[in-house]
Amino acid sequence: MPKETEVFRGDERWAHFRFSVVGPLLASPPPRGDLCCELQRLASKRWRHPITQEWVRFGLSTLERWYYVSLKEQQDPVGALKRRRRHDSGTHPSMSPKLREALLVQYREHPDWTYQLHVDNLVVRSENDLELGSVPSYQSVCRFMRAHGLFRRPRRGPWESPGARKAEERFETREVRSYESEYVNALWHLDFHHGSVRVLSSQGKWVYPLLLGILDDHSRLCCHIQWYLTETAEILVHGLSQAFLKRGLPRALMTDNGSAMIAAETEAGLKRLGVLHETTLPYSPYQNGKQESFWGHVEGRLAAMLKGEKDLSLAMINEATLAWVEMEYNRKRHSETGATPIHRFCHDKDVARRCPSAHDLERAFTAEVARTQRRSDGTISLGGVRFEVPSRYAHLERVAVRFASWDLSVVYLCDPKDTRVLCRLYPQDKHRNAEGRRAPREPVLAVPDEPPSSPSGMAPLLRKLIAQYAATGLPPAYLPKETTPSKENESS
Repeated sequence: MPKETEVFRGDERWAHFRFSVVGPLLASPPPRGDLCCELQRLASKRWRHPITQEWVRFGLSTLERWYYVSLKEQQDPVGALKRRRRHDSGTHPSMSPKLREALLVQYREHPDWTYQLHVDNLVVRSENDLELGSVPSYQSVCRFMRAHGLFRRPRRGPWESPGARKAEERFETREVRSYESEYVNALWHLDFHHGSVRVLSSQGKWVYPLLLGILDDHSRLCCHIQWYLTETAEILVHGLSQAFLKRGLPRALMTDNGSAMIAAETEAGLKRLGVLHETTLPYSPYQNGKQESFWGHVEGRLAAMLKGEKDLSLAMINEATLAWVEMEYNRKRHSETGATPIHRFCHDKDVARRCPSAHDLERAFTAEVARTQRRSDGTISLGGVRFEVPSRYAHLERVAVRFASWDLSVVYLCDPKDTRVLCRLYPQDKHRNAEGRRAPREPVLAVPDEPPSSPSGMAPLLRKLIAQYAATGLPPAYLPKETTPSKENESS
């Protein structure tokens, strides 16, 4: 490896230069009485300036001072030849305390302003408020701002947004540090990227597709990557399920707060699979920095190689992307880890879990909702479509169903207490129902096969009430009256 170049500050350069001039006199002291002649000889020579590299000469008195300063200091003769720092160095005396406070308030309100804009507005403030004092030069203000970390940075979203304010507050009060998971499949990153390469769709239109990328945090391995035309929860589940089937179930997944990432189907599916879903703060892309760095590789190498192809389709760009990821990116040595992603993924400690089948994954990524069952025909409504509930569950007033909003062909009835899938629900078929065929009702409780018998006399409760009333000894609360039935009642 090449040797790193040693960097010296200005005072250190002067110290080494001065010692190189008078050092030979210290290493080989001249005889008594010849020191003045040696200094005159050095004063007549030309030297390279340590900063500007121009040819210069130094007076005898200057060389004499250097010699005696270095001779007097026994421990560090080179350090003694350094230039003395001013006593107020680093204190910025040209900036008054009130002017500093005004500048800090102004920067806190407008961190995206340029240095020149800060200086111009500070001048106007000082003109309106004489207590601030005069504003120093532009260079002095810039030195003060750089020394206190007041660098220009873009604003994180619109200022009136609560999420942007929270992101600004966190960025100002908390440190930003790089991190890495200790194990393989402990944390995955997922994000969509708007590509710079356009493709020709089946409708004959040029469109810019979106790239879904999923990375492992520890190994930097690309678990799955695929181009799509839209960013929806259906697309996210489609790509994420492929990553699960390829690499196994991770312990945690980090995404941003996009609508597809926080959809009910996505969050419910990750919970059922036991994957911790962590989201970044709004307007804080640095929290998902590894994913952002990966997009740089995609644009710098993959997109650059695809721009020469004029007739690109979605299938062609997906085929090329997967070939690039598997044959180059996953097999290329990573500058930070010092190993290839595929080697680190296969040889480091892995905490992944076994991935269920594709059918179980499809069932997991479903949203669970409650619906009221119609007593008249035993149906519920989902997305404007009526589904028939089996008669076995006709007694339930509220039923829990699981479904994906993008696929109403598969709807499950589940137990609301333990979320077990009970059966599958099918849409109502009115044309088939018009044939008049009706299936027998499935009983809720087990009943004997014998037909129901006729009522056996008076009900027990009424017998009890009559006995209690008779035990009171009170006379009847009505007057009996014998009447002759009419002819109409006799005929009936």
